Amino acid sequence: MHITARVDYAVRILLEMARVQPNSVKADAIAGAQDIPPKILESVAAELRRAGLITSRRGPDGGYRLARPADEVSVADVIRAIEGPLASVRGQRPEDVTYPGAAEPLQRVWIALRVNIRAVLERVSIADLAAGRLPGFVTELTADPDAWVRRSGPEAAELSPG
Repeated sequence: MHITARVDYAVRILLEMARVQPNSVKADAIAGAQDIPPKILESVAAELRRAGLITSRRGPDGGYRLARPADEVSVADVIRAIEGPLASVRGQRPEDVTYPGAAEPLQRVWIALRVNIRAVLERVSIADLAAGRLPGFVTELTADPDAWVRRSGPEAAELSPG
């Protein structure tokens, strides 16, 4: 799974809002705290607003705030707001993809992948991240030293058994 810069920025924007909840926070404060270019921040914030995750108000008392409590916003919600479905195959949802012959089981692999992505991203909330407390299953998954091993490029062949 590829996490885009826009998704990364969106989560960080929401974390700054969660930190001051229920108050609002100014765009320049978010940009400074998270080192996000102001124009990108405003663009990403507009997408979050359209998705109903944040609200904004102009003026001296204005700023951005979460549209609902941080514990009701999952990382999956943020990704869907910015990039669309969590898992797609050639731009289609996995359940809509079919394959002929020997490739027929591949659809179930894509469905299983989506299930596992959801298992993590739908269960980690903005409140969890803002409080610095990850769900136990995330701690367990990341405690495995193998979780930190890169599998891309030529190194992958060296790490593969047999």
